[in-house]
Amino acid sequence: MTRPNILIFMVDQLNGTFFPDGPADWLHAPNLKALAERSVRFANAYTASPLCAPARASFMSGQLPSRTGVYDNAAEFRSDTPTFAHHLRRAGYRTILSGKMHFVGPDQMHGLEERLTTDIYPADFGWTPDYRKPGERIDWWYHNMGSVTGAGVAETTNQLEYDDDVAHQATQRLYDLSRGGDDRPWCLTVSFSHPHDPYVARRRYWDLYKDCAHLMPETAPIAYDDQDAHARRLMDASDWRAFNINADHVARARHGYFANISYVDDMIGRVLEVLEATRQEAVIVFTSDHGDMLGERGLWFKMNFLEGSARVPLMICAPGLAPTRIDAPVSTLDVTPTLADLAGVSLDAVLPWTDGETLLPLAGGAVRQAPVLMEYAAEGTITPMVAVRQGIWKYIACPADPDMLFNLAVDPAERVNLAADPAVAAMLAGLKAIVAARWDLPAFDAAVRESQARRWVVYEALRNGAYYPWDYQPLQKASERYMRNHMDLNVLEESKRFPRGE
Repeated sequence: MTRPNILIFMVDQLNGTFFPDGPADWLHAPNLKALAERSVRFANAYTASPLCAPARASFMSGQLPSRTGVYDNAAEFRSDTPTFAHHLRRAGYRTILSGKMHFVGPDQMHGLEERLTTDIYPADFGWTPDYRKPGERIDWWYHNMGSVTGAGVAETTNQLEYDDDVAHQATQRLYDLSRGGDDRPWCLTVSFSHPHDPYVARRRYWDLYKDCAHLMPETAPIAYDDQDAHARRLMDASDWRAFNINADHVARARHGYFANISYVDDMIGRVLEVLEATRQEAVIVFTSDHGDMLGERGLWFKMNFLEGSARVPLMICAPGLAPTRIDAPVSTLDVTPTLADLAGVSLDAVLPWTDGETLLPLAGGAVRQAPVLMEYAAEGTITPMVAVRQGIWKYIACPADPDMLFNLAVDPAERVNLAADPAVAAMLAGLKAIVAARWDLPAFDAAVRESQARRWVVYEALRNGAYYPWDYQPLQKASERYMRNHMDLNVLEESKRFPRGE
């Protein structure tokens, strides 16, 4: 078969509730709106785990964190875990990444043949949580509310500098791929760090939202003592008592977040423009690793299973897939099996250990039976948490906390916990049975604690004496770029031109 090129766009911390059917009408996102018009749009897509590194390892492997061992933002992604890059590369693809994937550990490739940029976050074990010290904050890592009070306008930041380079490197590689020097199909992943906080945006994108009607959350802040147990831990982790957050802070933070959605849309548009200009065709996938609560019920960032944090956009544009909206719940775990299906690549060798399923039957009108599963075992937890989304129901279970059950059809803002309601006891029992069949939560807890303890020993040891970083170092062969004396100038100029006959 002729295997298609694949272009994957991943963004960071994009709340899927703003993508009910592609970007909401009021978002200034013309490129993503145009992509939505020709895509299958999954209105209820969920992350496998609402934190960067666990979510991305699951996205790439089709496995939950309890299988990958990537429990938090400092857990090693083992090199023997196959990713979609491995599966595609094994089938003859050229696999390339420009941007963030938050790999932790000495393997910084995970099946990729090329990385065009370094990562924006560290690759070592320094951000490891510690269940032995519940409630302890690591000041230099944990999110704090300074991201909210510090929202505003800047023409460059650490993240803007990074994402500008991500887009530049991606467009340059698309030009290179168009020249025909390698006849293999390619899979290029372009992964941006926006709209992840801090909520700081360039003026031209900020000004797009000066009259925005969505700068305040729909659900007012809930008093600390009235929050659920996990939400209280997250508030403590973000050092909420050290900040006096007012309505202007909230509005400015959301303003900056929306502006950065428009910035990312612009960067994606630049990449798509080069794809079109170089006459290349590709399957296009757009998604995020997790969402952002953005002040809803007084919560910020991610790290929970509520809709703002756990729900993400997911769109797939591919030949043979008629553009449509699908409301059935799906997962980012499903992306790897779907990519394999689109490329005609078998996953039989690892299928028993894959938690996702291909979305192509669903896109063709089939009914999904499997529930969507989520896990979280990182910042703000004292033991692993799990969640099940099945139909209109979402069930959240944690041995340390009371159960939570929401009917999302009538309560999309998840304001009413029905776990104690006798009228839905049968439904709760069915969801509890799914959890009991899928997870051994005491064993999960033991595995996380063992992993954390090992990593603290290794990290502290490796910080003594000579330090050898694992952070990916992109290398450019300067002697193979532009014009050098071992090259034939006539051949060079011809080979680097596209199109060649115009």
